[in-house]
Amino acid sequence: MKILFLNGPNLNLLGTREPDVYGSLTLSDIEASLRTSADGAEVEFRQSNLEGELVTWIQEAGKAGSPVVLNAAAYTHTSIAIRDAIAGSGAQVIEIHLSNVHARESFRHESKIAAVCQGVISGFGANSYKLALQAALLLKNSE
Repeated sequence: MKILFLNGPNLNLLGTREPDVYGSLTLSDIEASLRTSADGAEVEFRQSNLEGELVTWIQEAGKAGSPVVLNAAAYTHTSIAIRDAIAGSGAQVIEIHLSNVHARESFRHESKIAAVCQGVISGFGANSYKLALQAALLLKNSE
């Protein structure tokens, strides 16, 4: 089984971008940590600052039947295109965030994608990814 971790804009800056909010680990650090706890699943990480790339990857995952862990970053709050890709492709998506978006600016309180995702994990820093990995494994094992 393959689990696809998709990461949106500015997540390539993890480790240096607002470490008081997002922590000091890089995306590569998080990926390396997850590979050791993947329980036999193949873990693939991708990051893009481009909305269209994320849409294409979600569509491909839906077609392949691969669960997706999606940190859409700012696109969470703005992207109807990503929402429609999730709904239209049938992809099983878990929305995640490093920070607790509900404890931040009010514009971060609304997710355009949550309603078409399997669930949302938010506010646990890098552990949000580990929790999402467990959730994705449960999704696949319950089929």
